[in-house]
Amino acid sequence: MRSFLITRFAAAMLLFGAVHPARAQVNPAPTDTTKKYANPGGVSTPGSKPFFKSKLFKAVAIPTVMITYGAITAQGNAGINRDARTFVQKQFRPVSTNLDNTFIFLPYLELGAVALAGVESRNDRINTVLIILKGEAIMLASTFAVKYLANETRPNGADNLSFPSGHTAQAFLAASIVHTEFRDKSQWYGVGAYTIATSVAALRMINDKHWQSDVVAGAGFGILSAHLAYLSHRNRWGRKSIGRDISMAPAYFGSGASGMTLTWRPTK
Repeated sequence: MRSFLITRFAAAMLLFGAVHPARAQVNPAPTDTTKKYANPGGVSTPGSKPFFKSKLFKAVAIPTVMITYGAITAQGNAGINRDARTFVQKQFRPVSTNLDNTFIFLPYLELGAVALAGVESRNDRINTVLIILKGEAIMLASTFAVKYLANETRPNGADNLSFPSGHTAQAFLAASIVHTEFRDKSQWYGVGAYTIATSVAALRMINDKHWQSDVVAGAGFGILSAHLAYLSHRNRWGRKSIGRDISMAPAYFGSGASGMTLTWRPTK
């Protein structure tokens, strides 16, 4: 009887294995020749970002809109330019042009003062100076090239270099650098710098030096120059602090001329 039960049990197991072969035997996994299982964690590989999310698009979007608006409305004493000039002349009186020439460098003075106060910036001082020089080169080359190509007459008729405003471009370039260097510490540094830059744009219109299209486009050129300087900056020099051995300060050279002085005190 016992032998009979064992025989029946063995037969049942053989029958179960025939009906369910997957459970009866375990086949070895095939060799992964196509790299199908190269990512066992299931983490998807990052694909290319859409263009509107790229760094380049974010860098050029806003300044491009400003420059385009300025170019479209650059119609001399007509349209929005005429209306804006009439409003400014009714509300304000011309002021000393020395303010225009001085205010354009105040954001750089803020940059130096904040750095000397011990606030850590995004880049060390050598890299910050390199970015400033690169931004200045881009801004000067682009604005003066467009000035000669546009041949726009100033509101006061002084010359045909009205579009875009170089003073406004300079001020917004400096303000953009201040904002980028210290935005991780506080947004108020950028707010102060952009307030100064906006004051420069307003002064250029109050003194009848530029149309509203000139200052809007000038702000766009300044911001764009700063963004391109950062976007193209690759030589980081180790990104290590080199101490307080570089400083910037405004300088006056007589006859209403002003500028910036750069002082370097090499460390041992």
